[in-house]
Amino acid sequence: MAEAYIVAATRTAGGRKGGRVRGWHPADLGAVVLDELMSRTGADPALVEDVVMGCVGQVGEQSTNIARGAVLASGLPESVPATSVDRQCGSSQQALHFAAQAVMSGTMDVVIAAGVESMTRVPMGLSVMLPAKEGFGTPMSPNQQKRYPNIQFSQFMGAEMVASKYGLTKDQLDQFGYLSHQRAIAATQGGAFKDEIVAIDGLDAEGNVVRHDIDEGIRFESSLEAMRGVKLLREGGALTAATSSQICDGASGVMVVSEKALKEMGLTPLARIHHLSLLGHDPVIMLEAPIPATERALKKAGMSIDDIDLFEVNEAFASVPVAFIQKTGADPDRINVNGGAIALGHPLGASGTKLMTTLLHALKARGKKYGLQTMCEGGGMANVTIIERL
Repeated sequence: MAEAYIVAATRTAGGRKGGRVRGWHPADLGAVVLDELMSRTGADPALVEDVVMGCVGQVGEQSTNIARGAVLASGLPESVPATSVDRQCGSSQQALHFAAQAVMSGTMDVVIAAGVESMTRVPMGLSVMLPAKEGFGTPMSPNQQKRYPNIQFSQFMGAEMVASKYGLTKDQLDQFGYLSHQRAIAATQGGAFKDEIVAIDGLDAEGNVVRHDIDEGIRFESSLEAMRGVKLLREGGALTAATSSQICDGASGVMVVSEKALKEMGLTPLARIHHLSLLGHDPVIMLEAPIPATERALKKAGMSIDDIDLFEVNEAFASVPVAFIQKTGADPDRINVNGGAIALGHPLGASGTKLMTTLLHALKARGKKYGLQTMCEGGGMANVTIIERL
């Protein structure tokens, strides 16, 4: 089977809800990443054979194939096609899988995998709430209701179920949330994100144009005491807003090419795709899937947990990575070394290639070889991607 290589990876800095990225139409935000990938590689735009873009809220400004909208808002020629993917929080990680699979199959040589989400302009859940409000029904079908009677699928409840199943305390989760901020602060102040972030014009609180190149969600003055004081999301639970991912606006992307394209275009690979896999799991607890998915992926790849130098495990809620560490035995010092979504934000459909961008740059900075990325997804699924830095 042919190999697939990542030759460029970039992302915007995350914006808080109603924050510095509020003025950007999501198609234009996605276009920034597409143009930056072309700039970083110097590749001929006409050679891009497809753009696969993850997006969860495909309604309103993100409807009608946001991927194609981003292409038409970018410097790419009209000849470049595009399609939008929704695998919930794993949407752009799935976009990467589709891009890599196209290259590995030999049917394409240059594909961009990307993601975009403006959670300010397309609020979370709008694609469900708006049709329901107008009388057009909900996603829960009669057959689903028979299979899961009197059950409402909920990521919030799933996160609490994970915490309960693995015996995780509020204090453990508070400490992890605080660590996420401390790592993000250190990474930002140490310049770890400098090479991965493409700067854009943002708006300050007064509406003035300002440079936006620092993740807006980081609480630079955070303290463990303050995090411990945040109200629980539900009585008797373990999670708070401070140990949950932040609503975020952002875009990200990577370029995937074949060995033939590497040679013909004179490109330098950042990493080789070593393994791709997926797993469906219990949709009620929902967020536990990264654990069995990772165990299965490592077995299929003929690797052990200790073979992985760095991990990116999406911090949808602190209970997810903390349970992951507990069950898999992964070294906690190798997981989310530059912070995660609790501090940096979780722009839903953009998070997959965002995490991959950070993973690639972190491996390079530390001179490490293997990286594994996984994330929990609505419906009880998980993608796992293992890369080898070159």
